[in-house]
Amino acid sequence: MPTGLKNFMVTRHGDYSTYPPYVDSVVALFGKLGRQRGWDVVESLIAGAEPAGKTLKVVYENFRDEILTDLKAALPVDGVLLDLHGAMVADGYDDCEGDLIQRVRQIVGASVPIGVELDLHCHITQTMCDNATAIITYKEYPHTDFAERGIELFNLIADAMEGKTKPVMATFDCHMIGLFYPTAEPMKGYVARMKALEGNDGVLSVSLAHCFPWGDVADLGAKTLVVTDNDTKKAAQVAEMLGRELYAMRHTVYPRYLNIDAALDEAIAYSAADGRKPVVLADVSDNAGGGAPSDSTFVLKRLLERGITNVALGCIWDPVAVSVTMDAGVGARLEMRIGGKMGKMSGDPLDLHVTVTGIAENAVQYFGPDESKQVVPVGHSAALHVNGIDIVLISTRTQTFSPHVFTNVGIDPTAKRMVIVKSTQHFYARFAPIASHVLYISATGAVQPDFKSIPYQFASHNRYPLVDDPLGS
Repeated sequence: MPTGLKNFMVTRHGDYSTYPPYVDSVVALFGKLGRQRGWDVVESLIAGAEPAGKTLKVVYENFRDEILTDLKAALPVDGVLLDLHGAMVADGYDDCEGDLIQRVRQIVGASVPIGVELDLHCHITQTMCDNATAIITYKEYPHTDFAERGIELFNLIADAMEGKTKPVMATFDCHMIGLFYPTAEPMKGYVARMKALEGNDGVLSVSLAHCFPWGDVADLGAKTLVVTDNDTKKAAQVAEMLGRELYAMRHTVYPRYLNIDAALDEAIAYSAADGRKPVVLADVSDNAGGGAPSDSTFVLKRLLERGITNVALGCIWDPVAVSVTMDAGVGARLEMRIGGKMGKMSGDPLDLHVTVTGIAENAVQYFGPDESKQVVPVGHSAALHVNGIDIVLISTRTQTFSPHVFTNVGIDPTAKRMVIVKSTQHFYARFAPIASHVLYISATGAVQPDFKSIPYQFASHNRYPLVDDPLGS
């Protein structure tokens, strides 16, 4: 699915009325912090889309040029702050963020600090590092610290603007492709050690760029990045120390994924032993946040075949089915064709006899901690019941972040034996507290976490797990 203009939600110049959820964005936070200091703040463009295929060239170039035009109109400036993702690819551009940062540098000159906040699923490129003053990434996954990192970057660049520090950066290539979850050991302790280094011996910030494993670009791979106060040698030493520490853990640091039946068997066993809380299972291969359609039927089909009941599953992106249920109304009994619409990675559509049990118009869910939570629209939503399984359909493609996707349509997830969510890890913050156990399913899907099976054309194959010891340690 190409990412075109209509996929993007856009606001301009701080007018959040066009998309109110951006009032909680990092860009809005930058503006608030700047105005609190009495600075003149000029906000440009926010454009965000649910991940999919490559962004159309004209869409990226138009957004980029609009930002650059706004910057030129605001000159002279004392500093620039950019809240980017870090793994955006457009037709003709494998490093959109590097391209943008480089062009910003050409406009503002060598002396103006440029600060960049990135998602940790980014690709750190030499172009980014050559042109930014300081780059930081989220440390947590789920990304519950986006606001905290925004404050950190703002203060780091503010100090540089005022001449209090001179940030310099260094990176280390860990030669690894993967996803790493700081919610469990050994990554939890690793992130704690990263944080402990900050503020000591001139170390200003420490980041780990995990990479986006399904991004087939030359710079694919995990990298450590360290910002110090005018000590490039120190930054390089700390980056290599942390990078080699992660590399040494490469055989134990990856999440535990199960096939569908193994995950269901384990969930049944946990439920039988302690049924007071549901077992939460993540269908990671159909995560819209990674670019999948979120309409696959593999897990649902197996639940039905095995006769497993008292299960809630969400969310399946199926705007056509949602429209039909809204016309029919709550209580309607329908023959419905569900999911499986976007291609072979979605599986076959399922023809089911369902009862419509709930409808919610313009429904939302929430991402992030309560004090800085972001509203995530899911569009119109419908609940269907079939053979002891409650299914949530949505009209706006997004991954499942919070239990609200179920409660919106009258489903109590805490009363279920199992809750199955289409997400990789962002669900964890709000679902783990209600779960007895959390399991990860690697089913067939567009973002299946079997990195050895991905036919990389442009990324280096000298990466773990493609080879066992790429650094020759």
